[in-house]
Amino acid sequence: MNEFVPGVAAKLNLRQQDVSAVLELLDEGATIPFIARYRKDKTGALDEVQIMQIQDEANFQKEFSERKAFIEKTITGQGKMTDALQEKINKATTIAALEDLYLPYKPKRKTKAQTARENGLEPFALLLLEQNNIDVSASANGYMNEQVKTPDEALQGARDIIAEMVNEHGEVRARMRKLFENKATVLSKVLADKEAEAIKYKDYFEFSEPISKIPSHRMLAIMRGFMEGMLRMSISPVEEDALDVIEGLFVKANNDAGAQVKKAVKDSWRRLLQPGLESEFRMALKIKADEEAINVFSENLRQLLLSAPLGSKRILALDPGYRTGCKIACLDEKGALVKTGLIYIHEPGRLIDAEHKIRSLVKEYNIESFAIGDGTAGRETEQFIKKLNLGLPIFLVNEDGASIYSASEIAREEFPNEDITIRGAVSIGRRLMDPLAELVKIDPKSIGVGQYQHDVNQVRLKERLDQTVISCVNTVGVNLNTASKHLLSYVSGIGPSIAENIVTYRKELGRFTSRRQLMKVPRLGNKAYEQCAGFLRIKDGDDPLDASAVHPEAYKVVSGMAADIGVDVKSLIGNEELVKKLNPKKYITPETGEHTLNDIINELKKPGLDPRSEVQQFEFANIYSIEDVKAGMVVPGVVTNLTRFGAFVDIGVKQDGLVHVSEIANKYITDPNEVLKLNQKVSVLVTEVDVARKRIALSIKQAQEPTARKDKPQSPPQPRKDFGKPKEKEAKELSMNDALSLLKNKFGK
Repeated sequence: MNEFVPGVAAKLNLRQQDVSAVLELLDEGATIPFIARYRKDKTGALDEVQIMQIQDEANFQKEFSERKAFIEKTITGQGKMTDALQEKINKATTIAALEDLYLPYKPKRKTKAQTARENGLEPFALLLLEQNNIDVSASANGYMNEQVKTPDEALQGARDIIAEMVNEHGEVRARMRKLFENKATVLSKVLADKEAEAIKYKDYFEFSEPISKIPSHRMLAIMRGFMEGMLRMSISPVEEDALDVIEGLFVKANNDAGAQVKKAVKDSWRRLLQPGLESEFRMALKIKADEEAINVFSENLRQLLLSAPLGSKRILALDPGYRTGCKIACLDEKGALVKTGLIYIHEPGRLIDAEHKIRSLVKEYNIESFAIGDGTAGRETEQFIKKLNLGLPIFLVNEDGASIYSASEIAREEFPNEDITIRGAVSIGRRLMDPLAELVKIDPKSIGVGQYQHDVNQVRLKERLDQTVISCVNTVGVNLNTASKHLLSYVSGIGPSIAENIVTYRKELGRFTSRRQLMKVPRLGNKAYEQCAGFLRIKDGDDPLDASAVHPEAYKVVSGMAADIGVDVKSLIGNEELVKKLNPKKYITPETGEHTLNDIINELKKPGLDPRSEVQQFEFANIYSIEDVKAGMVVPGVVTNLTRFGAFVDIGVKQDGLVHVSEIANKYITDPNEVLKLNQKVSVLVTEVDVARKRIALSIKQAQEPTARKDKPQSPPQPRKDFGKPKEKEAKELSMNDALSLLKNKFGK
């Protein structure tokens, strides 16, 4: 990969030595979290995002180089390579430009132009292209034969050849591609007789927007309607603009021959150029929209996985229900299931029994907190527990994906003798204790924090979400003695099989007391140990540093620091006054640089610090269904999902409301992530309620205005009827050129 260092560095505006170091480490089998955390001195402290960009760009340049070599070999093998063509190939910087140069030489299915050439009409086509003052009809007579019966057939064949020449002309394609980029428009219309069936696409029945401005969510919505056979879709600039450009290159004379060339140009545009480029740009727009939607999902997932944990507390978890009752799971401080139960709180005759059961369980198992699923009957269950006045904190827990976990092989393996509903209650309780440890057991797509996640490239989505989970797990660190195999499998350098071996070792030989014991785990060799050790924590182990993020390779450095100030390592860890006495620069060596030493110093001050915030209690307003919600109310809510067009907020009525991006802040923003985070507590003004469609429109910025009063309904401005269709310019996270470049995977050799 070293041959790609200059190109990658230039594209990403990074130093070549840093890019080279990253690529070398990746080639050696180092993981991205390990490189970002423990090889900062080699990489200039590049973060995970930059390292992933280097990896992606290097892979692209490698594939580009391989494709370029293939094209050169193919054209040379045909005996058609010229110095001029080779120079153009050398100057090509995108896959699209490379493919345009290859197009005339690329094997293709039989075309009208090929048939015309076989019929001996190429000389006639070249004659017409000269556009001299000739008698076109008379000339056509000279090219008639057994296959070409009439002058009109000769002219048609010659135009077919010219049309293909126009389509394969490098400058024409470059200019047309530029025209598409700058002036093409996405058009959508509802198909005849589909108005009722396609009602959810009503906003796109008569829709147009320049491709340079259309945001990802609208593109994906149109694409979905198109794929479902509800919408007709087209992407094209104005035809006259395209023809003006092409005719400027090919039509040289105002005579009969020129008129034939002009006809061929129009045919080339309508039959070849426009359909081909429309297909290319549709795919490019889809890739661009996919990338943005995946970015949104990835960021939301990161925030959800890093949600504040309650920690090691004894929890009574409830999975609410009406007819089937509320399922109970009592968990100890380690998350182990110690008791199950079932209560019915919606049947008056069984309320007393339910109250008695809850009080008994709280006392018997020294319960410290309640976790209640926020789905069906969640708010009612919360009110029931509150009325018991037990003086314990109560948390409503997002249960998206809990049912997926309950029915999974993972859940069956963990609780083979428990009912599926009890597994759901356990998951709810554990999510409160440690969201990260529990959510890694669920397919991220089932967690419900994305936009159009089922429409995007599923391979790319899984790749990015897996990267996000790995990043979060390694950012927080993992307790080696309590982590499940599912959590361990995401630790740098481990994976599912080694994670299984770690858990088996732990069951057979007892808890780990030293990181070095990992070397005894089957299949966990030196390389895997190097990659994972710093991210695994051992509390109360043989070496106090094993509970920190200090890598074992730096233990000698810390021992030297402690010796220099006359204390042991245990006394140094967590003692900021002692740590302040250290001069990091004193310990710089060729192997241990300034970045690493600064990380060691910070870790010694607060060893094993969890980067996540502390969980806080939250109470909704006294409303329980969408029928209780009225325009003008100001109510508290929790941000449950962030998209490019706005934020979804739970106000406690089983139906999240939408805060359009224009209603989030009193300043211009293009992305809700600029000012909001997942699980953030906000105050919102209800601007509109559509009970029939189960839609609630909200505003954060209006709730902050002095006139917004909860006890006095306002008459706020009417929101947009689609409850979230953006009207402002969207940030472009992936350029069209980059999107076109990503099409490399679509080209066959």
